[in-house]
Amino acid sequence: MQYQQMEALIHQTLADVIKTRDAGQKEYARTSENVFANFERVADYIGITREQVLLTYLLKHTDGITAYVNGHKSQREDVYGRIIDSIVYLLLLRGMSYESSEEHIIKTTENP
Repeated sequence: MQYQQMEALIHQTLADVIKTRDAGQKEYARTSENVFANFERVADYIGITREQVLLTYLLKHTDGITAYVNGHKSQREDVYGRIIDSIVYLLLLRGMSYESSEEHIIKTTENP
């Protein structure tokens, strides 16, 4: 693949990531006030952290990607969809880790 083809593929992929995240926000979080609402609801239901919920969802896609790489091409969701969803989950995890680190900095600053 040539550089320009890869660049176009990256731009299309990033556009698809944004579209998928926006759709997921509406369907799962149901609010713009808390982008992690669905992870927190599930975490509360089963007694784990929101990050562990996210990891579970991510691992489902990782398992499908692994099957694809190992030769299983016929799947309910194609590998591109799994890649897009994985990127979205990783970005959400980035948001969770950022939010947690900011909270830690605030608590540390308030309570020396």
